[in-house]
Amino acid sequence: MPVVLPPRVEVRIEGSRVTVTGPRGELIRDFSPAMAIHMGDGQVTVSRPSDRPQHRSLHGLTRSLLANMVTGVSDGFTKVLELQGVGYRAQMQGAKLVLQVGYSKPVEVEPPEGITLVVEGTNRVLIQGINRELVGQMAANIRAVRPPEPYKGKGIRYQGERVRRKAGKAGKAGKR
Repeated sequence: MPVVLPPRVEVRIEGSRVTVTGPRGELIRDFSPAMAIHMGDGQVTVSRPSDRPQHRSLHGLTRSLLANMVTGVSDGFTKVLELQGVGYRAQMQGAKLVLQVGYSKPVEVEPPEGITLVVEGTNRVLIQGINRELVGQMAANIRAVRPPEPYKGKGIRYQGERVRRKAGKAGKAGKR
């Protein structure tokens, strides 16, 4: 399946290194030399040398990574985290994110280069960037500060994430 290039996105292929440039920035990645990456009439295609399982999986991975690079430099990626719990809040101090999530001291999170953190209200954090891997990893790192717990549901969760709730002590059925 070819990766269609939107307007104002350029792709340069130099051996197994691919550079994708767009309105939001530039991404460079080295791919497996076994995969053949071709550019032609506004689309990029990936072909594999054989039907061996290793080549089949590399083929799909290469195509997905290329598509993510193209989407990143044209539209960008965003992950949304929600803080739930009494007194849980987030705020920005310069480029740092400061989380108050029930520990004795606030937790400071420093974003890597290429990642932008935005706080909406006091309980929503937006992680934005052009590299899908970095955005997802940053969201996972922030969520790991206080993952949602199953009894009250307090913690940091992805937007739309469903947390399975447990009954707790009151849920035990009449044991005396």
